[in-house]
Amino acid sequence: MKAILLGDAMIHGKGFEGAWKKHMARYGSDICVGEWESDWDKLQYRRLEVEKRGPEIETVDELIQKEGKDADVLMGLFVPVSSKVMDAMPNLRIVGVSRAGLENVNVEEATKRGILVFHVKGRNAHAVSDFAIGMMLAECRNIARAFHAIKTGTWRKTFVNSDYVPELGGKMIGIVGYGFIGHLVAKKLFGFEVDVQVYDPYTPAEEIEKNGCRKVELDALMKTSDFVTIHARLTEANRKMIGAHEIGLMKPTAYFINTGRAGLIDQDALIAALRDKKIMGAALDVFTTEPIEETSEYLKLDNVTLTTHIAGTTADALHNSPYLLAQDVATFLHGGKARFIVNPEVIEQPAFKAWLEKARG
Repeated sequence: MKAILLGDAMIHGKGFEGAWKKHMARYGSDICVGEWESDWDKLQYRRLEVEKRGPEIETVDELIQKEGKDADVLMGLFVPVSSKVMDAMPNLRIVGVSRAGLENVNVEEATKRGILVFHVKGRNAHAVSDFAIGMMLAECRNIARAFHAIKTGTWRKTFVNSDYVPELGGKMIGIVGYGFIGHLVAKKLFGFEVDVQVYDPYTPAEEIEKNGCRKVELDALMKTSDFVTIHARLTEANRKMIGAHEIGLMKPTAYFINTGRAGLIDQDALIAALRDKKIMGAALDVFTTEPIEETSEYLKLDNVTLTTHIAGTTADALHNSPYLLAQDVATFLHGGKARFIVNPEVIEQPAFKAWLEKARG
């Protein structure tokens, strides 16, 4: 079997090569390794555009054009896997991305063409869950603002929330989205002796309740939470799921945390609530345009903590994810139970079955 491994500025091709050699070498040594986008700043722009508009906006990578005609496997992180890529790789049978998100893969088209798609669910779940809790503390305890004041020569003791600087103990935390990350946020927060309620229409109440949380509807969560933290996947169905109505339900003492996707939120409504002190504060790691625009209204506010989309970026998460991906593909090819298959219906397609039998030898 032949594979194309395309890294980028975040996880280089060598990382995928090492993972292939460790877990997939028995299935083939014909691998082509390259970089989809090696410039860090360009990568941030291109991947965000793909997340907003889909993989079809991108052209086919040169390595795919050159080597893809007879390749069976394509692996990478942010490399766009569009219908054009599939046209250039007529023998493609497995696509793997070492991230939880699938915005860079046209899964519907892959399924039609008998291509099995893998992604690494939860690969940065610990990183993001740690960061979300850190953002709660940074915003409500004014950590970043106090640091900035010292750096600029001011010994600042008064803040927007000076009359209501909270402790976490005893507070109600509202988690929107109870996947790998949301579950870990709840688990880690219990050490602060908080109460946790969850909005997730796809997770059964018994699953949520057995972990010590309570399942509620979105309006109830927004109305009664002291902190609201977002950990849902962005789809067309839930775009701007939190708008002026939902934000308007929040307590004036509540904080809004988003380390998920900017598209889940009506940004104008959030800015208005912060500007008019309808809520106490917010902490945001994701934006509709990145880098954030110099004219952004967020930059004028003193009750918001902003970071540069770094919640999931730890050395551990980045290094491990290609190995988790390659290991899962190898598990599947060995006949074991894979964890990260996105479209299992492909496995029953006759053409894929024939390829799989040959691949397994």
